Amino acid sequence: MKQGILVFLNGTSSSGKTSISTELINQKEIHFYHLSIDDFFNNYNEFINNKFPDEPPKEIDHQVVSQILDDSILSVYHSTIKLLLELGFNVIVDTVIDNDKRFNEFLDQFFDQPTLFIGVICSKEELIRREQTRGDRKIGLAVSQFSKVYCFDEYDLEVNTEEMNPIECAEKILSFIKSNKEYSVFKKLSKRNVSVS
Repeated sequence: MKQGILVFLNGTSSSGKTSISTELINQKEIHFYHLSIDDFFNNYNEFINNKFPDEPPKEIDHQVVSQILDDSILSVYHSTIKLLLELGFNVIVDTVIDNDKRFNEFLDQFFDQPTLFIGVICSKEELIRREQTRGDRKIGLAVSQFSKVYCFDEYDLEVNTEEMNPIECAEKILSFIKSNKEYSVFKKLSKRNVSVS
């Protein structure tokens, strides 16, 4: 069975990853599944809120909750991506990898997969404008992710979401896939040093 393609859209929050994913799914030439990390966290939160609607007996320490849950949910997310790829499905990965530990985990999981590494490029000024317009993101979130997310010198392909609309970005990605060029950049990436604080 042919291995599925992993389309890794690397961009900050509000850079346009989900809009591009929607256009890739809507086209009919190549079939894709879109896996957003937001869906995994939102579904879990919905499950908890429905099963345990009462206020917890003690004050919530969100950092402790994050330490308990984040790694586990990310592990399920990565496993789901890997399973779909093994079954031959093409998967669009929509996540933000903004720390070294998470980057190393992602690299470990998908180093040997056919991964199309795409930079979804957007300026800080435009990211702030989009956050203010959409209203469902903390202002400054994208800028706080910027240096870690956009620390790569090379991609298989770049799309600039200030210069191109989502349809044009999707068409550029499809053209690259159909050209049968090799996806080589992700395999060249090295693990990062993880600082212990």
